[in-house]
Amino acid sequence: MTSSTIISRVWSFCNTLRDDGVGYGDYLEQLTYLLFLKMADEYARPPYKRKLPIPAEYNWESLKDLKGAELELHYTTLLRELGQQKGILGQIFTKSQNKIQDPAKLARLVQMIDGEQWILMGTDVKGDIYEGLLEKNAEDTKSGAGQYFTPRPLIKAMVECLRPELGKTIADPACGTGGFFLAAYDYLSAQKPDKEQAKFLKYNTFFGNEIVASTRRLALMNLFLHNIGDIDSENFISPADALIADAGQRYDYVLANPPFGKKSSMIFTNEEGEQEKEDLTYNRQDFWATTSNKQLNFVQHIRTILKADGRAAVVVPDNVLFEGGAGETVRKRLLETTDLHTILRLPTGIFYANGVKANVLFFDNKPASKNAWTKEVWVYDYRTNIHHTLKKNKMGFADMEDFIKCYNPANRHKRKETWTADNPDGRWRKFTYEEITARDKTSLDITWIKDKSLADLDNLPDPDVLAEEIIENLEAGVESFKAIIAALAEI
Repeated sequence: MTSSTIISRVWSFCNTLRDDGVGYGDYLEQLTYLLFLKMADEYARPPYKRKLPIPAEYNWESLKDLKGAELELHYTTLLRELGQQKGILGQIFTKSQNKIQDPAKLARLVQMIDGEQWILMGTDVKGDIYEGLLEKNAEDTKSGAGQYFTPRPLIKAMVECLRPELGKTIADPACGTGGFFLAAYDYLSAQKPDKEQAKFLKYNTFFGNEIVASTRRLALMNLFLHNIGDIDSENFISPADALIADAGQRYDYVLANPPFGKKSSMIFTNEEGEQEKEDLTYNRQDFWATTSNKQLNFVQHIRTILKADGRAAVVVPDNVLFEGGAGETVRKRLLETTDLHTILRLPTGIFYANGVKANVLFFDNKPASKNAWTKEVWVYDYRTNIHHTLKKNKMGFADMEDFIKCYNPANRHKRKETWTADNPDGRWRKFTYEEITARDKTSLDITWIKDKSLADLDNLPDPDVLAEEIIENLEAGVESFKAIIAALAEI
């Protein structure tokens, strides 16, 4: 059977289950459980003959020949028992539940998976199947999974600019389904690592945190299917909240898109038995400012976990660039203690969460110094007069190529502005440290290109695109207003 046929079968069965109310996310989870068991079974057979920590009464063989109510009961028991095991096995099956209520359809899914030799299948095929389902799940706004899915063209562009090297470590303290790890793995694999480098790449390169159990499960399986880690290797995605404390590890690179939303909070029951919500702050000695703003906390945490010469590329919302109080403190200290050399302004319409206005900060960590390390900040405005939507005009990697060229990954110290007095619409412009610190609240929310979308009535976007953009801008405006109110409350 060809790879395209396998992909088609997996997708068609997903659509069959959707008719029964099983969404992409639930299908992904069931596929994860069953694929893991099937591949473990393949590894236990010749020529591998590996001894894996799966109890015989709950392995693939115990499942594949059952039918009807017997299958449903055994599968439910299997999920519960494997979730109590140690290591990656227990992590994959943590809090697992059977979401396929029709035993006949569950049997068909088991049969479909049993009919293939997944270990022999190309990594690209397995990866394409799983990544495709993850993206479909992100598109399903009801699931809320979009917040864990960063556009892959953006991730690839960030990796291309950072240019990670073999034999070095990469962290993502809010790794979602593992998109940054996959892109970095592809980039490093293309460098043709030798045997030792390949082993390090597979087992010792990537480290992450993901506090949502179901998302973490998808990440572990996604990486496993892409040849990162192994079925019985140490788990490298921690379920711990990365912001709670400095765990002490230091990394060469950090690639991250911390979760959307401004504040960390907790729900508790008061003395009257009523539920109340309280903002969480993280009192860490290594933080420059104490705040409940998650994004500001992640920026501070990322700076902490970088090695002395470590480098980072981090997606942040607009409020991180202009917010006063803690935001101003964090920006000033970031400019002083790191070389914050590049900001990429992103357009709306590229994230699955509507109305998000975001940017990518690129900075290099530096040792302690009396003088500020940042000398100039280069800004690429890929927002003004850019129109993207997820349906009509989706952003592709080609849209990022001009930024990568301007960034000049081979030697970023030899850059040339495209903005000039004669070309005021040039998207690539530098600002000195003195110019930035002279701005109100050391704001990094910098733009200079005139918005022509309404001035030029002959070249308006397609009506559907324009309508979608208006909705996104309204939603972004509401989020910005909330951020300003919250910032005023902290002052």
